[in-house]
Amino acid sequence: MGENNSKTIYQALWNSADILRSKMDANEYKNYLLGLIFYKYLSDKLLYSASELLEEKAADLEKAQQNYTEAFNDPETREDLIDNLKFDFSYALEPNLTFTALVQEIHKGKFQLEDLAQGFRNIEQSSELFENLFEDVDLYSKRLGATPQKQNQTISAVMKELASLDIAHEGDTLGDAYEYLIGQFASDSGKKAGEFYTPQPVSTLMTRIVLEGKQNQKGFSVYDPTMGSGSLLLNAKKFSNESGTINYFGQELNTSTYNLARMNMILHGVDIANQYLHNADTLDADWPTEEPTNFDGVLMNPPYSAKWSAEKGFLDDPRFSTYGVLAPKSKADFAFLLHGYYHLKESGVMAIVLPHGVLFRGAAEGKIRKILLENGAIDAVVGLPSNIFFNTSIPTTVIILKKNRDTKDVLFIDASNNFTKGKNQNILEPSHIDKILEVYLQRKEVEKYAHVATFDEIIENDFNLNIPRYVDTFEEEDPILLAEVAKEIKELDKQIDEANSVLNEMFKELRGTTPEAQAELNGLLQLFGMQGGDFGE
Repeated sequence: MGENNSKTIYQALWNSADILRSKMDANEYKNYLLGLIFYKYLSDKLLYSASELLEEKAADLEKAQQNYTEAFNDPETREDLIDNLKFDFSYALEPNLTFTALVQEIHKGKFQLEDLAQGFRNIEQSSELFENLFEDVDLYSKRLGATPQKQNQTISAVMKELASLDIAHEGDTLGDAYEYLIGQFASDSGKKAGEFYTPQPVSTLMTRIVLEGKQNQKGFSVYDPTMGSGSLLLNAKKFSNESGTINYFGQELNTSTYNLARMNMILHGVDIANQYLHNADTLDADWPTEEPTNFDGVLMNPPYSAKWSAEKGFLDDPRFSTYGVLAPKSKADFAFLLHGYYHLKESGVMAIVLPHGVLFRGAAEGKIRKILLENGAIDAVVGLPSNIFFNTSIPTTVIILKKNRDTKDVLFIDASNNFTKGKNQNILEPSHIDKILEVYLQRKEVEKYAHVATFDEIIENDFNLNIPRYVDTFEEEDPILLAEVAKEIKELDKQIDEANSVLNEMFKELRGTTPEAQAELNGLLQLFGMQGGDFGE
């Protein structure tokens, strides 16, 4: 995929967003844009595959549409073609409902929103896989326009912009562009973005740690019980040499975001057989409870300090029962952490992003942290810079957990000062990620950056894991030499005297044009300690 093609995709996607941006906020318009892109992707894939099945050449979508329409209208070919398409893709569309056909109707001025709505319904009803997938795309919303005609015009404009993309042939470029858009929506959505997106640099760091040494493992299983749009899960695809064999397990509470993750998986070419996604409350009821229940990698960016029920019954829940106490009602951070850790294989690695409070808060959280440390569960604590997430400016920490470690020491890395300042967010560059990863893998001491704390040190600190207790980043200021300061003051005084002298000479040249103006000028000169003259002197 050439760079120019990528730019064209990004530009067309962004132009489409522009059409909607003036009408609603990003959290709403993302549903329209991502839904329409997904519908076009399914439609284009169907058309090209139909031409292949018919052994007809199709250089472009127009020709593929023509081939499909002719075969569909021929009673001899229709049934076999539709059966084959449904077998391959689990869906089929009537020729007049494909994205290409609808855009042709737009150009003729005959497009009806109801046809697009019918296309959505046909996809949703064709398989459990697509059930309710387009439920957030409200084609009759007043936000699109006050009248049906205006709504029609808005959707038509977006579809015409997207029509230029041949996205069925774009492969991972489309998936990457989709990720880019989700990131842009997150940026525009501000606080709401935390519900569905983890910035790519943070995802990259966590995924590389979790996959380290297992890049060639076939059938690697990765689990994210707070998956959002699935971007954290999908990073595993980038860093595995056996990406086609990865099994993705994810759960999401928000139905809209869950649908977004389903689309994201399909657009990234993840086989249906490798997707295990669930729409439910992770803490409320455990999932998955049927094999497999433990995973090679656990990746999590849960909502920070969310509220949860913390009902006493959870003390009997195997996820939490070992610890004797529950995460407090007002802060579910440790409930999420323990849920993920419970589902980690004995040989697995878990990475979770949380606010720093989990490192030092007392009461129930202190007890949970102590048991985890006594079990050697906490492998490393990485302090990230502040303001790198869309939904919060607070500094966060990535905690790495393992099972069956032969040591109880903890590696502390303070990467809070390693970032590039961006317009709205601070940015973790690849060089910053590489440095964290290198130190993590070598588990080495780096002055003012990293320290391996023994279990005895942790006991001495009462199981408090606050990073500054272990990594001293204090920088002494350079000593001030008084003689040099005095010399600088003397030089500045000299410069001030010279400037005043030049100013005095300039003031002497000034004359008032009237007696009143001269009186005003004299008053100003007296402020500067100079003698004023008389009018006309």
